Amino acid sequence: METKAKVLEIAQAVSRAGGRAMLVGGCVRDSLLGIPVKDYDLEIYALDSARLLAALEKVCEVDAVGMSFGVLKVKHFDIDIALPRLDSKTGRGHRGFVVEVDPHLDFSLASSRRDFTVNAIMQDALTGEIIDPWNGQKDLQNRILRHVSAAFAEDPLRVLRGMQFISRFDLTPDAETVSLCAGLSQNELVSERIAGEWEKLLLKGNFISKALNFLRDCRWVRFYPELSAIDGCPQNPVWHPEGDVWNHTLKTVDAAAKLRRNCEADDLVLMLAALCHDFGKPECTVIGSDGRITSKGHDSLTAPAEKFITSIWKRRDLPERVIPLIARHMHPWQLAEENSSDKAYRKLALYVKRLDLLADLARSDVEGIDMSDDERRIRLGKIDIFRGRCEKLAIADKVPRPLIRGRHLLKKGLTPGVGFKVLLDRCFDAQIAGEFATLEAGLEFLDKLLCEK
Repeated sequence: METKAKVLEIAQAVSRAGGRAMLVGGCVRDSLLGIPVKDYDLEIYALDSARLLAALEKVCEVDAVGMSFGVLKVKHFDIDIALPRLDSKTGRGHRGFVVEVDPHLDFSLASSRRDFTVNAIMQDALTGEIIDPWNGQKDLQNRILRHVSAAFAEDPLRVLRGMQFISRFDLTPDAETVSLCAGLSQNELVSERIAGEWEKLLLKGNFISKALNFLRDCRWVRFYPELSAIDGCPQNPVWHPEGDVWNHTLKTVDAAAKLRRNCEADDLVLMLAALCHDFGKPECTVIGSDGRITSKGHDSLTAPAEKFITSIWKRRDLPERVIPLIARHMHPWQLAEENSSDKAYRKLALYVKRLDLLADLARSDVEGIDMSDDERRIRLGKIDIFRGRCEKLAIADKVPRPLIRGRHLLKKGLTPGVGFKVLLDRCFDAQIAGEFATLEAGLEFLDKLLCEK
């Protein structure tokens, strides 16, 4: 059974028991926007927990672990069920709330605890009737992000939720909402919750520049000093007519978002590389006596990018994959411009690991610069040349692997030891240099080395 059909079955069971099932939150918002709905949130009115469980057991299996908070999960389906409740802030953090469940709350009061008006729209799961106490439909039509009530301030994570909503749905934040967000702090939020909202921004957002400008406008860039540092960092107008590093970065991440592949692991790496690729510029930027602005070595200064990433994600794999891309983000243009050797490409692949992602980063970087159409075609053409060489060498999405291994040396009668590594390294260096490309040729090269000994 499809999830939508199961929702209807649950709503009918609730109705037979004397209750009313209302769709709430993102599923209503997305439906109004014409976005396919994958998961559903139901809020059940006029039934207490015992009567609700009795009604549900006839049509579905539920996980009742969260029942003390008025929350249930339907097993085998992306459906969450809740009873109306009021939350009262009693302490620090996202657990510092007292929850009062009341299935007889009126719709306006029940929805007053929600974050934004566009998420406070209700829809009767049986009749389709829309209940909209906070004018969320109007804000959705006008693409406005507006907080519901003063209770918004009780959970600072809502600032980051607003950030990713702005990007995903092309929303403009209301001035009062921006002002309210400016008075909040993320200091009490756990890193996992922060990382979750940033991932939604980078993996689902289409207007990431709007989200970052929102962070700046509500002064939340103060929690991300590496991001704050690029705001106002000057660039040479000859090479960057679009303005400072902040403006260039906004254009770059928006361009990178168009190159995502629906592979979360790769997309997060690309988007982080695009966001952080010029984080080294504030420390490297120099204005000469002639007024010329330079930022030599900014690509190799990767410490700020690594600090930014590790302050949000507690994952070793992310900096390991992102930092090499940042450190070599200028190489695709350079290698194509200089018609570099196959060896140079292979050595770059050994360091970066994913030259296809490096090419995407380089393309995004070019798209982030204001230039004439002719100049853009030339630069992007160089990136295409780079990508073509990578594909021809079969190293676009994988690194070169040694053809000559220890087992081949053993077959030659050699005894394992220090000399093993010396011979293997020499063979691999020759392979990278293009002296051989097949196992047969590699074995011939090995024989020559052994004869020299």
